[in-house]
Formats: sequence, C-alpha cells, structure tokens
Amino acid sequence: MTQTTQHTPETTARQADPFPVKGMDAVVFAVGNAKQAAHYYSTAFGMRLVAYSGPENGSRETASYVLESGSARFVLTSVIRPATPWGEFLARHVAEHGDGVVDLALEVPDARRAFAHAVERGARPLVEPHEVKDEHGTVVLAAIATYGETRHTLVERTGYSGPYLPGYTAASPIAAPPARRTFQAIDHCVGNVELGRMNEWVAFYNNVMGFTNMKEFVGDDIATEYSALMSKVVADGTLKVKFPINEPAVAKKKSQIDEYLEFYGGAGVQHIALNTNDIVETVRTMRDAGVQFLDTPDSYYDTLGEWVGDTRVPVDTLRELKILADRDEDGYLLQIFTKPVQDRPTVFFELIERHGSLGFGKGNFKALFEAIEREQERRGNL
Repeated sequence: MTQTTQHTPETTARQADPFPVKGMDAVVFAVGNAKQAAHYYSTAFGMRLVAYSGPENGSRETASYVLESGSARFVLTSVIRPATPWGEFLARHVAEHGDGVVDLALEVPDARRAFAHAVERGARPLVEPHEVKDEHGTVVLAAIATYGETRHTLVERTGYSGPYLPGYTAASPIAAPPARRTFQAIDHCVGNVELGRMNEWVAFYNNVMGFTNMKEFVGDDIATEYSALMSKVVADGTLKVKFPINEPAVAKKKSQIDEYLEFYGGAGVQHIALNTNDIVETVRTMRDAGVQFLDTPDSYYDTLGEWVGDTRVPVDTLRELKILADRDEDGYLLQIFTKPVQDRPTVFFELIERHGSLGFGKGNFKALFEAIEREQERRGNL
C-alpha cells in the first residue's frame, strides 16, 4: 500500500521556502530568579509549568522552567553557579540587561539544512548542529546570531516525544490554571535595534532566512508630537513567524525605542504579542492577577465606532478595559499592552485578538505611543 503525503497550502509554501520554519518553538528568557519568574507567569499570565531542568535532575549550572499556554512556550533560565561559557554568558546578560529574551527559538523541519543555509548566506554561527537524546527520542539543535545578543536556536524535534528537550523532566503546575486559557499562541516578537540599523536587520532576515517584508511604518505613521520611530515587519512564507523590527527616529524627545536601548544596554526583544480568542476575559483575568496595562484616555473611545465599525466587543466594554481596536482591508483586531514586567522599562507584552486583520494596529500607534510617553514621563525618561 502506497502512502501519500497531504500537500496543504502551508506545507507547499514551507517546501518552497529556502529557510522553512514550522513556527516559534520557544521564547527563552535569562532571568535573575527563574523560580520566582515561573511563579509570576503561572499566576499572572495563566501559563502552565510543564518541564524543569536543575540540580535535582543533573543541571548543576542553571535552573530552567518551561511554561506553556496553547502553543506558546516560555523557557525561564537563571544561573546557579556559572561553570561554562553559556552559564557565564547568561549571568553577564542578566547583570548587563536585566531580565530579558536571549533566544527566539524556531522549530524547523531540518536543523542541519537550515543552519547550513543561514551560515552560507552570512549568518554568524553560534552552535553547530548536534543531536541530544534521552528515552523520549532525539532532538537536533543549532543556533545562529541575530540583533544584539539575541540568538535563534533551530530546533528539529520531529523525533522527540518528551516534555521539552532532553535534560528536562516533566513538572507539575505551580498554580491552578484559570478556568479558560488566557492566550494560545505567539503572534509576533518585536525587536528594537539601534538608529540606522533597521534596514540592515531586515536585509538579514530577507537574505539569510528568506523572510519577506510584510509591513512598513515610517514617518507620520508612527510618530507623536514628541517622539517617533520606524518599523518594518518580516515574516516567513507561511506567516507563522513574524518579527517587527524597530529603530528610533529623530524627534523632540526620547522615544520608547531610545529608552529601551538605554536601559537594556543595546538591541534586543522589546515585546511579545500573544494571541487570545477572548481578549475581554483575558484582560479581566490577568488584571485581577496583578498584571498592569497601559491606560488609554476616554477620548480615544468617543469616535472609535465611527472608523472601526462593529466589533465583537461593544465600545463601552473596550472603554472599560482600555482595549484598543483597529480595522484594515482584511478585518479588525483588538489589542492591549502591558506595562514593562520587570523593574527596567524594557520587555512588555501585547495581547491581540484577530478577526481577519493581518495588521499590527496602525490606527492605534498614536494613542499607544502617547500612553507609553505618559509612562516615560512618570519615570523621568521622556
């Protein structure tokens, strides 16, 4: 009997892609205290602890907690006692940058092929392809460098059935999950780079990874009276992985990108957008758990219905919860942004509920950036 392969539009696009990806594998954070960070993301974000690596199962240098919500996966790692270049890097990274993202790991069908293609096209290799094994199977890993000290680990896990990677054991949830999942996927990950380097990194994703340009925001698209930035969005062929890249623009005062670069100490991941099917329930649940969101003036909602039109959520509810809305030629979206989730004004999160729209809330940029500016002014950083 001959077995046939089902060729969906997604698999066909992936096969034609010079650097095919299956999606985001994990967002890996270097943090000062992974145990406490895992508790925060469990209780405040409703994520579920699924795997652990630490001294109890043979990892003497680092402790790592793996949390999931749907297909979204966060890995929180802290150093116990640095003993290798990797441990030394993580310890220095936390000291210099604070808690932040060190790795946007990508699941790929063939890690060796993806690594070879990327390096041939100019990527800086960090980790050569290699196999790691345990009783659950084999994973192939490799890594390349991107902006700042961020990396892309390439993960080929088709032959693996364990909870995360070899070296990790299954773990019980830290806290009871909410009645409904707060979010189910990573929508996009935004990087901030230095002035004049946005196009350089866009070209990197174009040439090295075969990503295409999806959106571009420049000039008045993305400016207020006081600050401005420029942004371009690159995405893989299936639009499963989307990376907006921002750089500051010259303006009267310090932009949010300038503030990030100053306090993070260079380029890095600014925010992670999380898909939710019910942004109202998600915001209420997370707010009750202590998550702080950016505020939006009531005046934003006075004319919102005139240009956004009907949405699943009534304007009065959007006003109550300070949720933003935007519409484009494909549909509409609802979105809201947290305040920074650590003491430094660096990494924050976005919640997004999409109804056809493939955009990023262009109509909300002015309101969003004014909200960020109000927070910058409170911190004395505008």
